[in-house]
Amino acid sequence: MKTLLIVFHSPSDNTQAMVDSMVTAVNGLSLQNFNLVVKPPLETDAQDVLNCDAIILGTTENLGYMSGALKDFFDRIYYPCLEIKQGLPVSAIVRAGHDGTGTCRALETILTGLRWRWVQDIVVCKGPWQDAFLNSCQELAQGMAVGLSEGMI
Repeated sequence: MKTLLIVFHSPSDNTQAMVDSMVTAVNGLSLQNFNLVVKPPLETDAQDVLNCDAIILGTTENLGYMSGALKDFFDRIYYPCLEIKQGLPVSAIVRAGHDGTGTCRALETILTGLRWRWVQDIVVCKGPWQDAFLNSCQELAQGMAVGLSEGMI
C-alpha cells in the first residue's frame, strides 16, 4: 500500500477548493493499493510523514513567506523525519497573491535541508483567483498519485 500525504494550509474557501479538487481528482483515479491522507499542517505530525511514501505541500503566501501553520509543521517534523525520510518525493502548491518568490525560496531551502526529492516543479497560483488554479492542483495531484502508485517516484 502506497500513501500520498497532502498537507495544505487552506484558510479560505478558495484554498479549500484547491484541496477538494485534488482529493476529487485522485479519488477519481480508483488506484489500487493506494491510500490518500489529507491533513491541515497544524494537525499533521511526524508519524504522518513517517507513514507516507510521497507528500504534496500547500500553502498560502503570507507576507512573502509560507503560512505560519506550514512553518510550524516543518518545525515539528524536521528532526524526527530528517534521517528516516531522506529522498521522500515531494511537490508543492503556493497560492500567492503576489509572485510567490519568497515562499518558493523558503520551501526549497527547508526541503533541501530535509533532503526530500522534488518530483514536480512548484505550482504557483498567483494573482487574483482563477478557476484554472483548480486544474493545476488536480494535474499535480494526479501526477503524484499515478507516479507513486506505478512506482515511478
